[in-house]
Amino acid sequence: MKKVSVGILGATGMVGQRFLALLDHHPWFDVTHLAASPRSAGKNYSDAVEGRWLMNSAIPEYAKKISVEDVEKDCISIASDVDLVFSALDMEKEQIKTVENNYAKQGVGVVSNNSAHRWTDDVPMIMPEINPEHAAIIDAQRKHHQWEGFIAVKPNCSIQSYVPAIHALKGFKPQKISVTTLQAISGAGKTFRTFPEILDNIIPFIKGEEEKSEKEPLKIWGSLNNGKIEMAKEPHISATCLRAPVSDGHMASVFISFKDKPTREDMLSSWKNFHHPLEDLHLPSEPTHFMNYFDQDDRPQTKLDRDVEHGMGISIGRLREDPLFDWKFVSLSHNTIRGAAGGAILVAELLRAKKYF
Repeated sequence: MKKVSVGILGATGMVGQRFLALLDHHPWFDVTHLAASPRSAGKNYSDAVEGRWLMNSAIPEYAKKISVEDVEKDCISIASDVDLVFSALDMEKEQIKTVENNYAKQGVGVVSNNSAHRWTDDVPMIMPEINPEHAAIIDAQRKHHQWEGFIAVKPNCSIQSYVPAIHALKGFKPQKISVTTLQAISGAGKTFRTFPEILDNIIPFIKGEEEKSEKEPLKIWGSLNNGKIEMAKEPHISATCLRAPVSDGHMASVFISFKDKPTREDMLSSWKNFHHPLEDLHLPSEPTHFMNYFDQDDRPQTKLDRDVEHGMGISIGRLREDPLFDWKFVSLSHNTIRGAAGGAILVAELLRAKKYF
C-alpha cells in the first residue's frame, strides 16, 4: 500500500507529541506537515518543543527539522500537500470546529482527538472495534457540506477502558451501569512536574468528564438513520470521574446489571472470545488481543498493565458478583495511546482500509 501524506494539527502539545511518536516508521502514513499556534510557527519542530517535550522517548528524527506551520494561516498550503490531518488542537471548541471544517473544505480528511465535533449529527465518533459501520455517515456528511474531505472523531479517553468490556456483553442486555474512573494526569496534559498539587492527592472533579462518560457510549452504540446517528436508549450510565496521581492510564470501577444476567463463565468467555469487524483488515495499530482478563486479585494495575498490547489493549480484572447490581469489575486503558493518539490513528487506518481517503 502506498504511503499517505499526513499532517498533525496541534503538533507541539502532549497529544500532538504522542501522534509524532506513534507515527514514527508507520507503514501507511508519512508525516510531512506539522502545524501549531503562531507562537511555534516558523521554528524547526525540535526548537518549538525545546524544554517541553513530554514523551519518554526522544523526538523522532524525521520530525526534528520539519518547519512548524501556522495551523490556521497555512491551512490551504498544508491541505494541498496532504490527504489527512490528525487534530490535537488546544483551542476553544468553536475555534476548533472552524479549523477542522476549513481543512475538510479543502478536501482533506480530518481525524480528530478533540471533543468539538463529537455531537455534530453527521460526524461519526468511532471506536473501531465497536462501531466501524458509523463511518458510512461520511457519505451523508460530504453530501450535506458539499466537500470532498471529511471529519471523524474518536471518543473521550475516559470511556475507552469500560465501553469495550460492556460492548462484549451486549447480548445479555446491560440495563444500568455505575462507573467511577480514576484518570491519569496526562489526560489534562500534565506531568508531575507541571501538576505538583496532584501529589498525595485525588481531585474529585474533572470538568465535563462525567457528562461525556455517560452520553458518548450511547452515540457509539447508536444507529444510523437518515444521515444522522440516533442515540441508543440503553444502558443507563451514571459516572464519577476522579483525577488520580498517576502519569498515564485510566482505571474504571464498573458496576453493571443486565436484563438477562450472565454467569461468570459467560462474561469471561465473552471477553476472551470477542470477535470484532477489524480482524480481517490487518490494521497496523490493531492489538492482537483487544481485551485481556487478569485472574490475579491485584490486577490490572495502572503502572504494570497500561502498556498491554503497546498501549492499545484493554485490561480487565476483579470480576465479582454484586449485591446491588449483578456484577462488578475493574478495567484499564492507556489514555494517551488507546484513549487519544493511538485510537485516532486506528480510526484513520480503518478509514484508509475502507477507501475514504
